[in-house]
Amino acid sequence: MMRADNRATDQVRPVRMLPGFLPFAEGSVLIEIGKTRVVCAVSVENTVPPFLRGQGVGWVTAEYRMLPRATQTRTPRETAGRIDGRSTEIQRLIGRSLRAAVDRSRLGERTLAVDCDVLTADGGTRTAAITGAFVALVIACSRLREAGLIAEPPLRRQLAAISAGIVDGVPMLDLAYDEDSRADVDCNVVLTDRWETVEFQLSAERGLPDDAQVAEMARLTRGGIAQMLNAQRSILDEAAPGALAALVRRE
Repeated sequence: MMRADNRATDQVRPVRMLPGFLPFAEGSVLIEIGKTRVVCAVSVENTVPPFLRGQGVGWVTAEYRMLPRATQTRTPRETAGRIDGRSTEIQRLIGRSLRAAVDRSRLGERTLAVDCDVLTADGGTRTAAITGAFVALVIACSRLREAGLIAEPPLRRQLAAISAGIVDGVPMLDLAYDEDSRADVDCNVVLTDRWETVEFQLSAERGLPDDAQVAEMARLTRGGIAQMLNAQRSILDEAAPGALAALVRRE
């Protein structure tokens, strides 16, 4: 089956990452997947939340926001006192995912604060944010290591994310907005480079998937994440040569 943009059901939209997009952040990247564009930035703060003070471990937290005209119609700007449930859910997902990649005992008492800001939303913003944020995280950790602030590799594994869904009864990978808006089932998956599952979120929007359809989405997302992992490696080879190998602890 060919889709409106002439992709096959197992094909990811074109992926592009621009590291160093925000010059003052310790790590940053602009990730583009099709028309979806997300700026991911990592700031290093020499403090941790109160519940971690004095324990010698670090923390990773995330915030996710969408610009008012990232979407086809304007949405109200989110502020500190007005954050919608969707943004809260997504930033918790991003934080959980990135913490799965980090050995916080090797960060020292510092926080990696991850900001993900959606410039253009055309489906898959949360998975694009996770994939881009990991790249920004590696760049930030590389700078910490170069500055002599951390000695041991602080990352446990590489990870990336991708979306899938069922549209008109057909499982397909990396839904654009026009597909996502009419999908029977929506699925967001985060996997590591060892094929460990960090998150497998599946929501039945209009119909209930059977076992075969769920298995097909698992297969599709594994293939899509393989492409995302390769894209991360390619951009990190240019932006921070050797950083990924040096920072990830292989057990």
